[in-house]
Amino acid sequence: MSRRSSEQWGRAGITADPVSVDVLVPTRNRPAELAVTLAGLAAQSKPAFRVLVSDQSTELPDWQHPAAAAMVRVLQAQGRPVLLLRHVPRRGLAEHRQFLLDHSDADKCMFLDDDVWLEPGALDRLSEALDKLQCGFVGMAPQGLSYLDDRRPDQTRVFEPWNGPVVPEVMRQESPGFNRWPLHSAANLSHLSADLGLQPDEWMPYRVAWLGGCTMYRRQALNESGGFRFWPRLPPEHAGEDVLAQWQVMERFGGAGILPSGAVHLESPTTVPDRSVEAYEAIHSSDRENITPEITGKESTEMNNTPNPIQIQKFLGGVDYPADRGALLAKAKDSGADENVLRALESLPDKSYDSPTAVSSAISDATG
Repeated sequence: MSRRSSEQWGRAGITADPVSVDVLVPTRNRPAELAVTLAGLAAQSKPAFRVLVSDQSTELPDWQHPAAAAMVRVLQAQGRPVLLLRHVPRRGLAEHRQFLLDHSDADKCMFLDDDVWLEPGALDRLSEALDKLQCGFVGMAPQGLSYLDDRRPDQTRVFEPWNGPVVPEVMRQESPGFNRWPLHSAANLSHLSADLGLQPDEWMPYRVAWLGGCTMYRRQALNESGGFRFWPRLPPEHAGEDVLAQWQVMERFGGAGILPSGAVHLESPTTVPDRSVEAYEAIHSSDRENITPEITGKESTEMNNTPNPIQIQKFLGGVDYPADRGALLAKAKDSGADENVLRALESLPDKSYDSPTAVSSAISDATG
């Protein structure tokens, strides 16, 4: 039995089951959210797991909050090992994740953000999926349940189930698969699961651009793909480190999302307001600079000046879709887009676009 029930909490000498999953939780200045996250873990029955919490709070560690401390005691009474780590000074998200990964020794490790609650059975479903699919990672994109009445068919139409084995994919911002990113917005996966008629204990793998918040890896696959060891190449203030790590794993071992998603986003304000540096953009841009000295003249200028879809989308936030080329250009100009972005939008066919995905796809076609 993986979890001790309450009649066993006071008994001594009960041997815990061998741990098969390390749950890695980085946290900072979120004591209430951490308590909810730990409560979700306490509701998991199997497999046997250990919890590692690494704290970078500016004052007292989050786990000292009474609610979080109570959940730590519940987990320990259940027979779950809990390791509480204080890791300062801050060197950025990627370094923090690598620190946790270096402390993990289970066959599987799951990065769980400190603002995600898991429904009972979610951990077992992820572990089962990783065993059956034999890919590098599986994950559940957290759902914002405040959006349950907000259906977004323009975003869910990019859903692609894995029919057959999960195979490696090369994912970049210019890849067609990158256009799957809106799928994980709002409560889209909850709507998809209902529309697909998934039954209790039934799950389905699907293709992803990346997964945030709740991702389980084969630890060896993550380490062999480099983990988060790229962190020294980034400034302390950055985001997108999980995207880059997953792309590295996807390229060698493949990865999949899992429906239904039993992960719920607490919808708390972000603790990473400065997202001006995206890890995958910074690292890939640096790599391109280092490997393209033989490309010169006009070809090099075109490569450096061509914005990718995600860079363009930064200037299109708030567009009221459907929108035509003129509306997209007007919004981009109002948002301060540079000449390269405006030139890319001007190259689009003059028609109506019903979603950000449609715009990104058309940009990829026009600049490819």
